Parts: sequence; C-alpha cells; structure tokens
Amino acid sequence: MASSTASNFLGTQIFLSPPTPKTTKSLPRKFLVPQSILGGKKSNSISQSLKDIPSKATLAALLFSSINPRALAVDNTAPPTLPPVIQAEAPQPSPSNPSPFSQNLILNAPKPQAQPSTDLPEGSQWRYSEFLNAVKKGKVERVRFSKDGSALQLTAVDGRRATVIVPNDPDLIDILAMNGVDISVSEGDSGNGLFNFIGNLLFPFLAFAGLFFLFRRAQGGPGGPGGLGGPMDFGRSKSKFQEVPETGVTFADVAGADQAKLELQEVVDFLKNPDKYTALGAKIPKGCLLVGPPGTGKTLLARAVAGEAGVPFFSCAASEFVELFVGVGASRVRDLFEKAKSKAPCIVFIDEIDAVGRQRGAGLGGGNDEREQTINQLLTEMDGFSGNSGVIVLAATNRPDVLDSALLRPGRFDRQVTVDRPDVAGRVKILQVHSRGKALAKDVDFEKISRRTPGFTGADLQNLMNEAAILAARRDLKEISKDEISDALERIIAGPEKKNAVVSDEKKKLVAYHEAGHALVGALMPEYDPVAKISIIPRGQAGGLTFFAPSEERLESGLYSRSYLENQMAVALGGRVAEEVIFGTENVTTGASNDFMQVSRVARQMVERFGFSKKIGQVAIGGPGGNPFLGQQMSSQKDYSMATADVVDSEVRELVEKAYSRAKQIMTTHIDILHKLAQLLIEKVTVDGEEFLSLFIDGKAELYVA
Repeated sequence: MASSTASNFLGTQIFLSPPTPKTTKSLPRKFLVPQSILGGKKSNSISQSLKDIPSKATLAALLFSSINPRALAVDNTAPPTLPPVIQAEAPQPSPSNPSPFSQNLILNAPKPQAQPSTDLPEGSQWRYSEFLNAVKKGKVERVRFSKDGSALQLTAVDGRRATVIVPNDPDLIDILAMNGVDISVSEGDSGNGLFNFIGNLLFPFLAFAGLFFLFRRAQGGPGGPGGLGGPMDFGRSKSKFQEVPETGVTFADVAGADQAKLELQEVVDFLKNPDKYTALGAKIPKGCLLVGPPGTGKTLLARAVAGEAGVPFFSCAASEFVELFVGVGASRVRDLFEKAKSKAPCIVFIDEIDAVGRQRGAGLGGGNDEREQTINQLLTEMDGFSGNSGVIVLAATNRPDVLDSALLRPGRFDRQVTVDRPDVAGRVKILQVHSRGKALAKDVDFEKISRRTPGFTGADLQNLMNEAAILAARRDLKEISKDEISDALERIIAGPEKKNAVVSDEKKKLVAYHEAGHALVGALMPEYDPVAKISIIPRGQAGGLTFFAPSEERLESGLYSRSYLENQMAVALGGRVAEEVIFGTENVTTGASNDFMQVSRVARQMVERFGFSKKIGQVAIGGPGGNPFLGQQMSSQKDYSMATADVVDSEVRELVEKAYSRAKQIMTTHIDILHKLAQLLIEKVTVDGEEFLSLFIDGKAELYVA
C-alpha cells in the first residue's frame, strides 16, 4: 500500500485511490481545501477523516497518477464560468533530478479501465444532481475546485470536461473521497512580480482619481445636487422633512410667552386664511427670527408653529451646513430651498442660525471661507434675484448681536420676535405645564415658587420640578412637597448639599454670624428686597446662603435707583462687619471675598456708567468691552486720563466706605437681634422668612434712616 500527496508552485494536487468492491477498511487523509467547500469552516488546514477508502493492492490510480506527469499539473484549459487562475505545467523529472512524485510507487499495478460513458450528461455545464449521480456511478475521474469553492471542473472517465456550480454542501468531500475521485484546488500566485509592479503604478493614479471625485461631490458637481447621489453625496441637505407635521406640540403647550405666541399665530393664520390678509394688500412675512436667552422656548415655539400650521415643514440646524470642504454649505442651502420651493407653501426652521449667519469680514483671514459662502447663498435664497415665494423661514438664536446686518433686514427676516424670560404669571403657567404627571402634595404653592424664582426660564423651571421629583424618589416619598422643591431650588442655585462636610462648632458659629449679618442689614435697609431664607448648610463653594426675594417690577424694568445700589453694597458688607463686631478684626476670615468683588463692581459702575458721582458728573467713561466674536478688544477702553482715573478710584472708595459705615451702624444698634438670629441658625441650621420676620417684631427693630 502506498500513497502520494504532492504540491507544486501554483496549486495543490490531492490524489486518492479508487475503491474496490470488497474493501471495508478506512484510511484517514488530510486535505488543504477552501473554506467555502467545507460548509463555512474557518480554517484552511482541515483534518478530514475519509471513510471506506481501500488499502489493498487495488490502489491502481496511484500508479497511474504518478507515472503520468500531466496528471500532476493544473490544467491549462479552464471553462469560462470559473475565475481566472494562473496556470503552468509541472517540471518534468530527469535522471539527475528524480520527480518527488515517483517515490513510494507500487510497480506493476494494473492500469484502470475506462468506463462506458453512454449515459453521461451532455454539454459542458452539468447540474449538481447530475454530477452527484455520475460520481456515485464511478464515471468522474477527478475534479478541480475554483479558488473560492463556488464551482468545480470535472474530468469524466471518457476524457470529457464539464463545469458544475457547487452549493454549500458539507458532505461533498466525503462523497468524492468514498468514490475515489481525485480532488485538486486552483490557487493563484500571490507573488507575481508583473502584477505587483502594475499595481504599484496604478495605485497613485487611482488614489488621485478618488480624491478628485470626492472633491467634485463636495462642491456640488456630478453626484451632488441633481447628480447620481450616493453615500458620498455631501451636497445634499440634511434637513428633516415632514409632509404633515406631527410634532405633538401646539400653542396650548407653550406657556409664559404670550407676546411671541401672538406674533407667530399671525403667521399660522396667514397660511390657513390667506384671503383675509391679501384682500387688504398684506403680504406674508418671509422670515421670523426668534431671539431670546437660552431656555426660553424658541425651539418649542417653532415646533408649535409646525403643529398648528399643517403645511410641509423642514427643520435643520445651521451647523449642518458647515463642512470641511469649501462649497458644501452653499450646496446644502441650495438643495434645502429647492426642496422647500417644490413643497410651497411650507415652513423652513433653522435652529442656532448664528453658526452660519455671523457678520462677514470679521475674521482674521478676511473673506472667502466656507462660512461666508454659506451665508451668501442663504441671503440669495431668502431674497435674491429669483425671489422666494411661498417659503417662510423661521430661525432661532440667542446671539442676535453677531448676526450679519444683511440677514436681519426686512425682506429676509421681516419680524424679530423676542422670547424673553417669563414674568411671575408666566412662571406659574410654566410650572403648571411641567407639573403634569407628577404627584404633588397639597402644600405646594406655585405662586410662592414663582416669586422665589425670578429670572428663571422655562427650561430652568422644568429642571426645578424634575430635580424635586428626583429628591422625593430618593427620600422614598409618594408625593412632592414644598420642601423637596425648596431643596431642589437651592441645589440649582448654589450646588448640591455637602452632607458629609466636617464643620467644627467654631466655624459653624462664624458662618451663622456672617449670614445673620447679611440678613440683618438687608431687612433694615429701606426699599430693599425682603429676606426669603437663611441657611448655614454648606453647598458648593459656599458655607452658607442668604436668599432675598427681588422685586419683579425692578427685574423686568431693569431700573435701579441710587439708594437701592447703596443698600445693596451695605448688605454685601454685612457679613464682614458681623465678623469684626463679634470676633474682632484679628479673627476675620476670607469668606467675604465674593462680597468685596460685588461691592467693587457696583461702586465702579455707579461712578463710570450711571453718573452717580458729583466729581465725575453726568459723563460715561470707560466704555464696555468689545465683542470678541467681532474681532474687537475684550478689555474695556480707557478713554480718560490718569488724573480722571485717580478721581474715579477716590469716588469708588468713598462709596464703599459709606456702605461699610452704614452696615456697622445697623449692626451695633441691633446687636441683640444679631445674637438671637445667629443662635437660631446654629440650632435649626435653616431659618425661613416668616421666622426671621418674627424676630424683628419681637425685638421692635426699626428701619435704618440715613
């Protein structure tokens, strides 16, 4: 018994012996076959146990394969259905160099006889079932698999050749081995020098062609707008389109912005009832710019407009227009307005328009960059030579000061809708909206919460109610009470509570007197804000807090009298004065550093900007700092002489000393109330406004008179 397995330079040949009828013994063999032939196994070196292979002297095919050199080489002829394979003849043996395939031969073995082929399928393409029948009848001599294992070429016993498309059949190798079919696999030469040389020459050209195609797409060329499209189509707009807007938001869901709602309701009514306005010669506004601080509900109003209007709605962010390649933003603007004009009348909403609408020519590099091309295209689309009929542009920004003047003119943005911070009544409505679905206790009073949250936006109030709900869940409560809302408010304003902070009795006493000094001076100053709460619980960077309830009218108007500003400075210095009176000037701490900064800022503004100094007079000096986004200086401009600067410094110092003396006079006059309030803070840690007011009633305190 002998066997031979040989490998040439171009392919691997595996030779097996045909079986004899009386053989029952099996002989294991090893094959190197493609992955796809063995049903998706992950290794190319697979040990396959072949059953029922004869081991007697009937292995005549080995002798035939070994003494016939043509059987060792990969065939030169390949059917058109197989992938191209580089083929070559195996070297012929010579007396000095005997063939490795001629070793271990069985001499005088009988030569196999050809089988009759009258019932073989006709043609050069066999079906897989016909191929299996021929194999089982012993009419297939050898097969050669393609490199990927998807097809094979067979050689019948009569010399005919045919191709077969091979399905994923894991039993195919066993069937071929059991019927004595010679198996070979075609493999190309990965080290061909000619092809490697050609590939090295073509790679730079292909890379350059790919980059050129990429830039053409980015600039709106072939494959851009109106082109073939595809995953590399940068020029297309990324806006979200809704034929029938279903935002789930209407004007009923927007609270605290009544004036802005009225402005936008007219736009919606114009879309629904255009005859009412056109009969009087009115034209629909081409654009509405929503301006306001962050969190006031600008995007929410745009969603409400989409839900109310019932016309096609496009929404996008201005940052989506800006890309790495110059021209992409302008291409996307063109594509957006082309889509919008095809759906007119419709609404286009651009959020954070300051990303592309900033003033042109303000950068250090000057003009022709991506952002300026984008805004130029936007200006042209909104009101250019061809016009823009039927498309209403809504935009939102909290930086109207940096927008280009050409973008803000009538004809582009006809209306600028200010979405300001809500007032007391507006905050009550917003709290009611954001309390839907929350279990509230009976002691929750939205009016009181609203008065404790001046300057809060809709987003701030939503966060307040959410934090209160989280605190209630953390405390395993079934309802949200006023205590959770109060704690959530303090958390938002001053930071989380430091429960594990190590505070000595001496430090606790010092903080209590410091906060009591602020509250005492603030309560006795005429026309100043009432005290809402005093706490010595450390939060964030603060050791204690004193909350005042500012006047809503004063906040909305922005008008502050000279007496109010002087009172504010005295209240800020009340903490340091209390430390000096109780602990002495040698034991004061750095806890009043923020208070000093506030006092200095207010005093300098009174002298330089508000005209509250007799020596400087009614003159504004030291203009405000420039806008860094417009390339101006950030520091304030010194437009006065050194002599004037000396006068300003002396006037500021005089105002601060006056406030200090007023605070010290109040502290020494009502020292008993100061001790009672500090002791109450040490015992209870927190004192609300009502308890604080009862101390003044019991102590018969009187307001300060200058």
